[in-house]
Amino acid sequence: MRTLFPGRPRRSPAVLVAAALLLPVLAGCGTDTSSGSRTAGAASPAPSDDVTGSLTKNAELAKLLPENVRARGTFRIASAVSAPPTAYFPDASSGRPAGLDIDIADAVGRLLGLRPERQNASFEAILPALGSGKYDVGTGNFGVTDERRKTIDFVTYINDGQGFAVRKDDTSLNKVTALDELCGRTIGTGAGTTFEATLNAQKGVCADAGKKPYTVRVFSENGAVLTSLQQGRIDVVMSTINGLRYQASQPAAGVRFLGEFHRLDVGFAFDKGSPLLKAFQGAVNELIDDGTYARILKKWGTEDSAIEESRISPPETT
Repeated sequence: MRTLFPGRPRRSPAVLVAAALLLPVLAGCGTDTSSGSRTAGAASPAPSDDVTGSLTKNAELAKLLPENVRARGTFRIASAVSAPPTAYFPDASSGRPAGLDIDIADAVGRLLGLRPERQNASFEAILPALGSGKYDVGTGNFGVTDERRKTIDFVTYINDGQGFAVRKDDTSLNKVTALDELCGRTIGTGAGTTFEATLNAQKGVCADAGKKPYTVRVFSENGAVLTSLQQGRIDVVMSTINGLRYQASQPAAGVRFLGEFHRLDVGFAFDKGSPLLKAFQGAVNELIDDGTYARILKKWGTEDSAIEESRISPPETT
């Protein structure tokens, strides 16, 4: 799950807005990393609802923080910012990101009495940087996988996952429930994502079914994926459920969502054993309990991704 495209170079907010006009997040889960809202016109404006402004510091939760972080009063967060509904720049002139990831992180910070020091970073650069101590936490619609859990810890806050989309005028597919339904087709996705890993790991399903194999084309630029789909150079896009669903809701995009393929928990990413895990988990659960969490998800149209309880590095959803 991108909320968030891996492999792209860091760009200015203006360039990111231009990219956001083209395709939904292809990142985080593959989450995800995984962009954009429209193919024409202005960038999608952010909803105006202020769902976090009334939150105040919770002293009991703040006690879970290490002393040096409490004294600093900030947490360093790397955000892969690409497109709605996860994280995007609705206004190039302001340079301020908006989206589900942004609101959740800001809400957690308010409860813990911390101000987020946000730095935009490419999806693929965030996880390695956590181990170096450059950032305290990362967001980018990072899907929780068993492979990632070997070196990264997660605090879950939504459940997103993998889905597929085609051009709106392509009626040859209605829903993908198994990868052998894609045999003979060309699938576009993001580099370094769970999508790419899933597709490459299961290429043998077509040979097993006696069918022509599918081809995987990997992209490091958001706009290139949609352009390739529109021009017929790829047949299918694999990306995040929320990103593709959002894209399909934009008439100008000409995209049709084929439904959910595989769900994954998504979480804040931390260096293994980070002392911030319990505090962040407690804050997310407080947001769930007090109703703020539901209001954030409603704001971004992602109610289907709600979780009942935040967990630390749960096993991968199968």
